[in-house]
Amino acid sequence: MKRAYYSDELITFLNKNPLQIFGELCSNDQFGAEDLQKNTWKEQISILKNQLTTFESGFVIFEYTIPRIGNRVDAVFIYKGIVFILEFKVGSKQYNSYDVDQVIDYALDLNCFHKESHNRLIVPILVSTEAPDIFAVPSKMKSRILNPLYCNKNNIAKVIKRVSDTFSEPNFIAKDWLSSIYMPTPTIVEAAQALYLGHNVEDISRNDASAINLSKTTKAIGDIIDVSKQNNKKAICFVTGVPGAGKTLAGLNIAVDRQRVAEEEHAVFLSGNGPLVAVLQEALAEDDAKRNGIKKSEAKRKSKQFIQLIHHFRDDAISTKKPPTEKVAVFDEAQRAWDEENLTKFMKQKKGIPNFEMSEPEFLISIMDRHKDWSIIICLIGGGQEINTGEAGLLEWFDSLRNKFRHWDVYVSNKISDSEYTRGKSVNSMLQDLNYTIVEDLHLAVSLRSFRSENVSAFVKALLDVDVHMAKNLYTAFKTDYPVVLTRNIQKAKEWVKNQAKGTQRYGITASSGAKRLRSQGIWVQSKVDPPAWFLKGKEDVRSSYFLEETATEFDIQGLELDYTIVCWDANLRFVNNQFEYFSFTGSSWQNINKPQIALYLKNAYRVLLTRARQGMVIFVPKGSDTDHTRPHEYYDGIYEYLKEIGIEEIY
Repeated sequence: MKRAYYSDELITFLNKNPLQIFGELCSNDQFGAEDLQKNTWKEQISILKNQLTTFESGFVIFEYTIPRIGNRVDAVFIYKGIVFILEFKVGSKQYNSYDVDQVIDYALDLNCFHKESHNRLIVPILVSTEAPDIFAVPSKMKSRILNPLYCNKNNIAKVIKRVSDTFSEPNFIAKDWLSSIYMPTPTIVEAAQALYLGHNVEDISRNDASAINLSKTTKAIGDIIDVSKQNNKKAICFVTGVPGAGKTLAGLNIAVDRQRVAEEEHAVFLSGNGPLVAVLQEALAEDDAKRNGIKKSEAKRKSKQFIQLIHHFRDDAISTKKPPTEKVAVFDEAQRAWDEENLTKFMKQKKGIPNFEMSEPEFLISIMDRHKDWSIIICLIGGGQEINTGEAGLLEWFDSLRNKFRHWDVYVSNKISDSEYTRGKSVNSMLQDLNYTIVEDLHLAVSLRSFRSENVSAFVKALLDVDVHMAKNLYTAFKTDYPVVLTRNIQKAKEWVKNQAKGTQRYGITASSGAKRLRSQGIWVQSKVDPPAWFLKGKEDVRSSYFLEETATEFDIQGLELDYTIVCWDANLRFVNNQFEYFSFTGSSWQNINKPQIALYLKNAYRVLLTRARQGMVIFVPKGSDTDHTRPHEYYDGIYEYLKEIGIEEIY
């Protein structure tokens, strides 16, 4: 597929018959544009031929595909070393805010993910063809992006000339820009949509030398599936990785790739993360319905077949002894599977099954073990991500394999011995008596979520481990590209994220589920958000994250992400005498958390919150009030001073 439907030097464009240009656009359109789009192309060609006649040079591009899969900018004009992004709204008499956001998004995506655009001046222009003139002095939104400019069909040339007279940029070869490599890092929602449409993981993952190549991990898993299939073996793979490294992306890719119905091979992506499943199902359904003109209800049924709640899969298997349709099961966040005590209690009390005595890992393996020939389980494991009572962690999977399923082949990454996975157990005891193979490519070591800095997850680990020296060094290294700031004023925090975010970049408030005394600041964690609305609705919807009214907790946001976050820190995690202390709020007072496991859940809750932002975050620590016995200053001052000691910049 060509990067652009049409591209040529300006002089050639001006001299070429409009019907020839239109023909090239149509012939390179693999999606078969409808009449409305074709008429729009004809109008755009006519307008640009008329407006660009006075320029002596330049390069013209139509329908250029940009990094966020499926998006194409209407036109690009490269002139005097400047990249002009032209988004046309043919027939429009006004400059709508959502159209402005669209052209800003294109400029931001090129600036972030398009290698040849990194050091180019990018100018987003909204062309509402019938709208009135708006004079604006060109000004910078960011270092290499101008604030959006507004044109109608008669003043495009004037605006381009005004910019080129204001800014002097070195020339570059337009064809190099046209063929530039992409380094995209889509959100998990965008990634799921792209994979669902048939794109490969290579299309939507970064390929720069500093990032782990996701295709290596997916290839390693694919090879294990093929070998097991050929030899009628059952196998389980444990894919590890730092927060945001792309484990879910790798899992989604496998689930799509192994839907090989002709070979009687079916796959399913399973997750116990209700908000993640709800958001992805809704996003896929909305996108599918819009692209293919089908009813939302029909699209929703399709998306539910691809992505399922693990509890539904589990409950369906209780009613039968037959093997499931799927030969390949991808379990996202497998470390959150329930231990035997909690699953047994749930099955007895909620499902009325008195003789059930299994952990969730044991039961899930037993379901896939029903296949007579081969089957594969892919466990996606996030280190330090267990955040709720009863979550078994990685050890329960190995205990189940050792006790009941020694005939299964086990594949693990070379990082399986890290403390976030083993909880202090030796890797030898964990893998004892199992037929295991270490595969290096089953670990994803680099965070793709925070694409501006590879060191954010390491910084959060150092912060929570009270490794001040390491945290300082990491913060110093990334703070320019990935801003992290600190405040004691929630309004300043809200202003900061609004000022940082451009276009449709998403922001929102987050806090731990135990942060009950933040209610005094208008942050009420006990009021539940609607995850699909919070993550997907636009700026005009009061349920969306943009409104900064509803707060997402670690349970709402684990596995998902925003561009910018406000992380609200309550007195449940305090810093006293150079160490963290853990508390829960019960009734009208704080209680010490003495159980190490419960303290670990709280620590991990903050780990989740501190790793949700793709581009930057502000940490809000209240001042407290000595007139409120639940919020004295001393409860909050310790953590604020600790974060200042690390070097985090304060905003007032």
